[in-house]
Amino acid sequence: MPVNTLNKSIQSNKIIWYFLLCWTVLNIIQASTLELQGDEAYYWMYSRYLDWGYFDHPPMVALFIRIGDSIMHNELGLRLITVLTSSASIYLMWLILKEYAADALAFVLVISGVFIFHIYGFTTTPDAPLFFFTVLFYYLYKQYLKWDTWTLTVLLGITVACLLYSKYNSILIIGFTLIANLKLLKRGSFWGIVVLAVVLYVPHIIWQVNHGYPSINYHLFERSSDTYSFSNTFSYLPGQLLMAGPLIGWFLFYKAYTISIKDTFIRCLMVNCLGTLLFFFISSAKGEVQPQWTFILFAPLVMLAVIHFKQQGGWPKWLLPLAVVNVSIIIIVRVIIIGGFGFAKTYGHLKSYYGFKEWTHIVKQKAGNNYVVMSEGFQNPSKYNYYTNSLKCFAYDNRYYRLTQFDIWPMGDSIQHKKVYYLTYYPVKGLSTDTINIEAGKWYGGWVNDVRTYQKVIFDTDSIKVTASPGQKKVFDLTVKNPYPFPISFADKGYQHPVFFEACLFKRDSIINAQEAGGDFKNISLQPGERTHYTFSVNSPLEKGDFNLIFSLRTDPFWGSKNSRIIKLTVK
Repeated sequence: MPVNTLNKSIQSNKIIWYFLLCWTVLNIIQASTLELQGDEAYYWMYSRYLDWGYFDHPPMVALFIRIGDSIMHNELGLRLITVLTSSASIYLMWLILKEYAADALAFVLVISGVFIFHIYGFTTTPDAPLFFFTVLFYYLYKQYLKWDTWTLTVLLGITVACLLYSKYNSILIIGFTLIANLKLLKRGSFWGIVVLAVVLYVPHIIWQVNHGYPSINYHLFERSSDTYSFSNTFSYLPGQLLMAGPLIGWFLFYKAYTISIKDTFIRCLMVNCLGTLLFFFISSAKGEVQPQWTFILFAPLVMLAVIHFKQQGGWPKWLLPLAVVNVSIIIIVRVIIIGGFGFAKTYGHLKSYYGFKEWTHIVKQKAGNNYVVMSEGFQNPSKYNYYTNSLKCFAYDNRYYRLTQFDIWPMGDSIQHKKVYYLTYYPVKGLSTDTINIEAGKWYGGWVNDVRTYQKVIFDTDSIKVTASPGQKKVFDLTVKNPYPFPISFADKGYQHPVFFEACLFKRDSIINAQEAGGDFKNISLQPGERTHYTFSVNSPLEKGDFNLIFSLRTDPFWGSKNSRIIKLTVK
């Protein structure tokens, strides 16, 4: 190797190592000082109930958290593997780009200016393992294009399985990579990758089957909107530009999409980057596309842009000052968030990072060692569990909300016939005796005796799309199974709180009426695993239009749970 080339290589390595050191230290500081975001606490609960699958996501994030949390139970411990794999991902991208003789300084300027990398450099959600295994996949795939060995075949099979175990949108990476290089179908080792990945993924498939495909139903059906919102599509592309960098995002997309495709790997990056962007653009017609859903496109985006710089003989002089200002803005925002200054404690989701340690301490003082029940989603109950290092707070997912992993875990079994502390955002007449008003928010608390809930009971029907005329009576043949490890009865004898079985009709997010089942419903009693049928007659609304119908079991003082899939009712 010529002396000049060797010196340049050493200098490039120094730039990268200095950057990685600074990057890791900054992420450690932020991971250590910020309280948990609600989703992170929820995924910590995943790690307490290790399984092959969960309602919302595959299990890789649970493993990431379990490893770090077993080292130290604090915010840094929960985020530790994310911090380390974030730095490892950046280094792997650099190893790929070195083969294209990329400029180290250009790479640092680009990578440090991508806003979404700063967000998920320490935040532990399924996107953290997804991004790491995405970059690892690209690194191994590039080697596989050059050397068709069984070692790479096995490593790629394992990596593809890890991708699938990280997040479901990883299927896009696999699909777009194949579309970019259909010649892979002729390689025998390619089918070895497929077989190995599928075999490793079978436990998750079995989990989905055993639990009634909750993830598929949620992500493909219940999460989709029935009406088109222009704002979702209109905000999508500006949001992607912001995630790519407040000032340089537009330039990165321009450079990535105007690159000369000179080899199979660059074509792979291009198809993945452009395909992912277009896929979620189309998806915006069915609902909001959250910024992190496209996280997987930013690895190929960065690599394409940096490779393009090399192809054109360097990067424009004006990029340096613009990139410096760009990353300075991001660093300032991160410092503000770390210190909790100004808008940090009042703006949007940021405010959820502050005040919940104090909140947990106050609630724990009132509840003692009793269970706490909340009816406001999964995030705050998960925070209470994390900061008490217990599993004593149960999220009651009511009929106005969606199902979560709390409806699968055994926590709901443990509160039956118990006295619990019920914490709400609103005062409940005759129940709320305490008010908690602190920086994190305002809550009302009170005691509920002899709790009775049926979160896990599901009423199944083959009719998920129904058409009716105004006021028409529709008869539903419902199948109900006892999923609990103990007998259940819908009779009220022996219970303080009666149970009501209701058919709830919603117009968008607002309930328009709740029709109660007949008295014969009280005759149902089931042993564990036993099932029976129940016929429910529902009167269609007099108003024409589209409605959502769910069946719900309600006991005081709770609002009623979601005990069926959403049935689309069209009144014509």
